[in-house]
Amino acid sequence: MNQAVQTLDGWYTLHDLRSIDWASWKALDNDERAEAVDELLRLTQAYRNVIPHQTGAYGQYRIVGQKADLMFIHMRPTVEELADLETRFQKTRFADFTAPAYTYLSVVELSAYLAKPGVDVDSDPYLQGRLKPELPQTRNVCFYPMSKRRQGSDNWYMLSIEERRELMKNHGRIGHEYAGKVKQIITGSTGLDDWEWGVTLFSDDPLQFKKLVYEMRFDEASARFGEFGPFFVGSRLDDADLARMLTV
Repeated sequence: MNQAVQTLDGWYTLHDLRSIDWASWKALDNDERAEAVDELLRLTQAYRNVIPHQTGAYGQYRIVGQKADLMFIHMRPTVEELADLETRFQKTRFADFTAPAYTYLSVVELSAYLAKPGVDVDSDPYLQGRLKPELPQTRNVCFYPMSKRRQGSDNWYMLSIEERRELMKNHGRIGHEYAGKVKQIITGSTGLDDWEWGVTLFSDDPLQFKKLVYEMRFDEASARFGEFGPFFVGSRLDDADLARMLTV
C-alpha cells in the first residue's frame, strides 16, 4: 500500500448554501418580514461573536446565479457546534422561507510536511493561524469541492508519496504567483462529505478566480488528477447588506 500523507487538522467547517423562496417572502406583511430580519441579524451577530475570542470563524455571502442565494461559512472546533449552529438557524422565522441548496462539511487541513521538525504544532503561531484561520474580508468569494482522480494510470493514490509531493510542489508554485491577489483556505472532507477537499478562494477581484483556476488546469496535478464539483461565486455581506437584500 502506498504511504498516505499525514495531515494537520484544524477547525471543522460548514459551507451552508441556501435558496430563498422569494414569492413567499414577499407575501409577508412588512411588520412580520421586519421581525424575521431582526431575528436573523441577532443570530448572525451571535455567530460573529466567536471571532474576537478566536474560537471560530464566520462569513456570510450573496451568491451570484441561480444555484443559491446565500452562503454561510462556519468554522468551529467540533462538529457538534456546527450542528448546533444549523439548528439555531432552522428555528428562525427566516429559515421557513429558505431551502438547502448545497451543504459541505470538511475540516481545515494542512499537509504535515509543512511543519518543521521539532515544532510544536499547538504553540506555533504560523501553523495555528493556518489551522484556525480568520476569513479574509475581501469583496468576493469562490467555493468548490474537488477530488483526486482514481482511474487507470491516472490514479493519484497509486503514486508514491515522493511523486505526489513533487506534483503538489509544482502545483503550489502557481498559487504563489497569485499571492496578494487571491487567498485560499483548503479543507479536507474525505470521509466527511462526497468529495475529498473543499477549496475556498477570496479576492477583491473575481476575475482572479478565473485566471487562477484556468492556469491550474494546465498543471499536471490538475490536468491528470483533478475532478471538480460545482462552483459558487458571490460577494461578502455585512449585516446592513443582508438586511437590504431582504427588504422588499
